[in-house]
Amino acid sequence: MAGIGFELKRAFQKKGLFALIKAYGYSAMVCTGPMILGILLLLGIKFLGILADTADGDMRLVNSMVTYTLLASLLTTNVLSMVTTRYIADQLYMKRPGSIMPSFYGSISVMLVVGGAVYGTFLIFSGLDLRKGIACFVFYGILIVVWTEINYLTAVKNYRGILLAFLGAVIITFVTGYLLIFVLKWFDIIISMMIAVCVGYGAVSIIYYAILLGYFPKGDCSSLYFLKWIDQYRELVPIGTNIGIGLYSHLIIMWASPASVQVKGLFYEAPMYDISALMAFLSILITTVNFVTSVEVEFYPKYRDFFSLLDGALVDIEQAQKEMKQTLIRELTYTFIKQFFSSMLFIIVGSILIPMLPLGFSDEMLGIFRIMCCGYAFYAMGNSLMLIQLYFADNRGAMISTGAFMLISTLGTVLTTFMGVKWYGFGFLAGGIVFTMLTFILLRNFMKEVLENILMRQPLKESEVRGPMKSIAEKYERKYQEKYPRRRTVKQEEEIN
Repeated sequence: MAGIGFELKRAFQKKGLFALIKAYGYSAMVCTGPMILGILLLLGIKFLGILADTADGDMRLVNSMVTYTLLASLLTTNVLSMVTTRYIADQLYMKRPGSIMPSFYGSISVMLVVGGAVYGTFLIFSGLDLRKGIACFVFYGILIVVWTEINYLTAVKNYRGILLAFLGAVIITFVTGYLLIFVLKWFDIIISMMIAVCVGYGAVSIIYYAILLGYFPKGDCSSLYFLKWIDQYRELVPIGTNIGIGLYSHLIIMWASPASVQVKGLFYEAPMYDISALMAFLSILITTVNFVTSVEVEFYPKYRDFFSLLDGALVDIEQAQKEMKQTLIRELTYTFIKQFFSSMLFIIVGSILIPMLPLGFSDEMLGIFRIMCCGYAFYAMGNSLMLIQLYFADNRGAMISTGAFMLISTLGTVLTTFMGVKWYGFGFLAGGIVFTMLTFILLRNFMKEVLENILMRQPLKESEVRGPMKSIAEKYERKYQEKYPRRRTVKQEEEIN
């Protein structure tokens, strides 16, 4: 995210109200553009279904197929997202851009094999016919590639090209769907819509891949070399997994609750909960944007100055530490205040406007919406604090806080499903509250003695971390060296350095 911060810093340095509005607008597009445009993509499919006078059951099945596949792909990519992010940062810091693209290929391969086996098994027993199952599986594979590309694209400064690619995908999806449904009429409505979605996201993946190839050089190491980072930073896989489960498990659990409705086979939905959660989720966009525009842009320079002075005079280190802490507290406070007012605004205004929309909102759904707004607000604040933990490499603290979030959110949702509609959403809210409070306590304790924590946690003597993933990485690295002896490998670069 520091790369984004550098670009936004220039935008915010410009004077004038128009320049400020432009900077915030640019940051909002960078941070939330894919999310918003993804929603537009689904709305476009919904609109096509209305134009085609699609049966309600078919539209519900399409929505369930897309939703299940989205969640499956997000849960899969969350497992390795923290590891690959750390790997990319380390390779860029060590000036080894040639080892980045191989990890891209390797991480996608691992996720497609492992995650694909799990999701493929689900699809086999889901009750879908062969064509629909294949459509879901293809869509899953495309999404794995797209989410991984977005993770790698945080190092690329071509944000306008990234967002234009996503916007183009929405248009391509709509045009493809229109042609298949109204002009060509080769397939039934469900298959036509799934093909359109696959084509749209496929176009995104191709454009994103072209941007990556234009930024990163050809690989010079094994595609599985990044696996060493799983053993080196063993907390990162649990952190990413915990966040994914904590954030999405409440939706999946509600599909097995008394509020659920069977769509087809193993595909279920909980309309009163799903729609309320989606509307409430939009309330955290302000924190998503503000974390980058405020915390990242203002905090990162102080953070960088502090670490650059660690080999300098003690008086300079203490002054830099003081300024860093003050900036962090100020910017996090602003972020949380903005999130509080944003959530209140969503609850008050949403309670008035949402019932006017053709979504069939009942009083019970409004109650769930208000609870979920609070739950997502606490999640957003806890996630911001957790990201700061990762800034200071407090991986153990982040693992503990995200683990608590995952457990409370999941178990709390299971418990509240037996307590009646008025309790729906309180499980996720409890998880968000615990996440924020625990992360705050752990981060505060860490920051009290930040200099001592940073220095004392470093080993006195460098030791090699051994593990199964490192053995696999080294095995494939040796094979790579044998196959491409003329290319400089990561191991050779280490020897040179």
